[in-house]
Amino acid sequence: MPRVTVKDKWKMKKWYKVVAPPVFESIPIGTTPADEEWKLLGRVFEVTLFDITGDFSKHYVHLYFQVHDVQEGVAYTRFKGHELARDYLKSIIRRKSSKVAAIVDVKTKDGHVLRVQGMVLTAFRCKTSQKRAIRKELVRVLTEKASELTLDEYIKAMIFGQLANDMFEAAKKIYPIRKAEVYKSRMLYIPTEEGLKKAVIVATSPR
Repeated sequence: MPRVTVKDKWKMKKWYKVVAPPVFESIPIGTTPADEEWKLLGRVFEVTLFDITGDFSKHYVHLYFQVHDVQEGVAYTRFKGHELARDYLKSIIRRKSSKVAAIVDVKTKDGHVLRVQGMVLTAFRCKTSQKRAIRKELVRVLTEKASELTLDEYIKAMIFGQLANDMFEAAKKIYPIRKAEVYKSRMLYIPTEEGLKKAVIVATSPR
């Protein structure tokens, strides 16, 4: 009976270097195996801001990058979204105060569309009418800033706290505020020549 040779699929895989988007200086964030380059397209990688900057105080900021191109053994990614760790969010929410959140789809100056979730925590419990007024201000800040900034500028504003500061300043005019955060974002649309195709990849992937 002839001997059957079984191929080791794992040995057939090639390792690719994965790099962060240019907004994060394209630094290497890891390696990943694949037997075909095209199988890497759309793959999502999770890192923390600590992994990117080396600042341990930012370990609770989780970033999601999605592969959109592969060349010469390097998988290039783009920003897919971010979120703050649940443990961190639990640690800043206190009793006898109010949480006011806003979820809004925004469009950046260069045509990217993101779904952004921001919130403020008040110093004390506030009235429903005050919550409504604060939420309106959050939506205004998140939307207006997006229209004034490019995607890369908006990402930096979300991740490094400037957008949260703007929300804080706007909301405190209505009621005393203790904390403001942009706690989650997700890319919805990318305006490229293959924008529709790539937007579908973004929208249908797990994160």
